[in-house]
Amino acid sequence: MSEKIATREAYGKALVELGEQNKNVVVLDADLAGATMTKYFKAAHPERFFDCGIAEANMMNIGAGLSTMGLVPFCSTFAMFGAGRAYEQIRNTIAYPRFNVKICCSHAGVSVGEDGGSHQAIEDIGLMRLIPGMTVIVPADANEAKKATFALAEFQGPAYMRLARLATPVFEEDYPFEIGKANVMREGKDAAVFACGLMAAVILNWNVDLSKTRVEILQREQMQELDNAEEMEQDIQSSSSFEQKGTVYEDPETGKLYVVMPKSSN
Repeated sequence: MSEKIATREAYGKALVELGEQNKNVVVLDADLAGATMTKYFKAAHPERFFDCGIAEANMMNIGAGLSTMGLVPFCSTFAMFGAGRAYEQIRNTIAYPRFNVKICCSHAGVSVGEDGGSHQAIEDIGLMRLIPGMTVIVPADANEAKKATFALAEFQGPAYMRLARLATPVFEEDYPFEIGKANVMREGKDAAVFACGLMAAVILNWNVDLSKTRVEILQREQMQELDNAEEMEQDIQSSSSFEQKGTVYEDPETGKLYVVMPKSSN
């Protein structure tokens, strides 16, 4: 994992390629194209790019309207402004009627760093998960961000994708991507750890120091119920080889960073 690319960068470049293949794709931004990386789409397909200004709520409403015309709108801004300021419009104008709008917000989580606490959206996953019918995706690296962008264009219904400002490691292995499916990133027997987004790389690096512990790492890019979650949980819970099971994530309900490793009952 030597190369580092921000998921927002991969998203922006994927939009250009997607726009060439799908003429129904349109992109909306709230005066932040240079930061969300929708600037690439703007340069390549200016006739399908709409800068809505610093008016996130209006942008969501415009996206909803465009979706009723058979277009596939990708609405981008910072997570704090998208999931926060425009929450009502996302809930009532997009999700309630189940419009086919893709809300792709960057600068999420504490990795925003120097942008400060006012821009560190740590509650966005929780807010979006609470909306009925909303699909939430959190890519773990740049490759997955690209795959998720293309998958969202084919997916019917409202969706939220969380992207990061920080350049993070790109995994050497080309993991498959399917909405609702988890990937096993490393086999192990002593513990099972679930992670999503940037935390997947953190845990892979953290695991290197655990030379005496074999840890199985499972990466969840979708923050809803996984299609294979029941099967995976049964395998983990019934396996006597797993002495510990845990989850590592920026908690979507409290906004805290958790490392949950319960003691085995055996």
